[in-house]
Amino acid sequence: MKQLKIGIIGAGRIGSLHAKSITYNVPTATVVGITDVFKANAEKVAAELNIPKIYNDYKEMLADPEVEAVLVCSSTDTHADIAIEAAEAGKHIFCEKPVDLTPEKVNAVIAAVEKAKVKLQVGFNRRFDHNFANVRAMVNDGKIGDVHIVKITSRDPAPPPAEYSAVSGGMFLDMTIHDFDMARFLAGSEVTEVYANATCLVDPAIGEAGDVDTAVISLKFANGAVGVIDNSRRAAYGYDQRIEVFGSKGAAVASNDTPTNVVFMGDEGVVADKPLYFFLERYMQSFRDEMLQFVEAVLEDKPTPTTGEDGLNSILVALAAKKSVAEGRPVQLSEMM
Repeated sequence: MKQLKIGIIGAGRIGSLHAKSITYNVPTATVVGITDVFKANAEKVAAELNIPKIYNDYKEMLADPEVEAVLVCSSTDTHADIAIEAAEAGKHIFCEKPVDLTPEKVNAVIAAVEKAKVKLQVGFNRRFDHNFANVRAMVNDGKIGDVHIVKITSRDPAPPPAEYSAVSGGMFLDMTIHDFDMARFLAGSEVTEVYANATCLVDPAIGEAGDVDTAVISLKFANGAVGVIDNSRRAAYGYDQRIEVFGSKGAAVASNDTPTNVVFMGDEGVVADKPLYFFLERYMQSFRDEMLQFVEAVLEDKPTPTTGEDGLNSILVALAAKKSVAEGRPVQLSEMM
């Protein structure tokens, strides 16, 4: 069986997750090397998973002819430059979101990929979640009819450190960007207008760093549908991920995943499990499935399921949301072009 030989750039939380997922769950690929700016991180993951090569830096990995594809799992501010260099080196690219914080840099990545004729997939893993993918299939199959309303609830169990905002681009570009991609995915249409109300209610330090941690965002789509996203950086009960798509023929709802689906009913009330607490638990299946599809796209020369254009369009929505909060008005996506 043909196996895609992959190098992983970045051995932090998401890089190590992908390394484990590929090693144990993706038989059509093998991790041949890993690198990290903190070499000890790469050494730890390599030792745990028997990864044969540890590179001193990503440039050394890109120069290795054995590596056919790279996973860009480094800090956000390095994604675009590494992706461009990877394309120029002839490597296929899986890039974690966001590709960059500016449309100009994302367009540069897309151009480099097209010139090199390599594959690019952006890490919008929620599309591959078993619940959300099923809702999207219902939309595609016409069971819901014309889409009228898309509702997304997305709340983290705990906020990141305030200083993280400086390199992540803030909540809209780091956290909500997944929800913007999901809204586009579920509506089957591009966003045309964004109106965001946001504040800082979870951690004052996040506000002092110039970011927000609580938001409600209204969307309008090209197909006439409307959408609403509500975000919080802290839900006391766990990782809250719910969606609803309502249309002319009906509605599809996806609730939270829980450790079990057992509900206890007694004289003191009804008790059920809280949602899975952490995104690594909640979305492990989706990380596996997005990688299976990336590997298939490379090995069988198929289009990737999430493209550079998906990355670009979601960034434009995120930037429009930031502009909406700053100026207190609805923002047309045409303003961001």
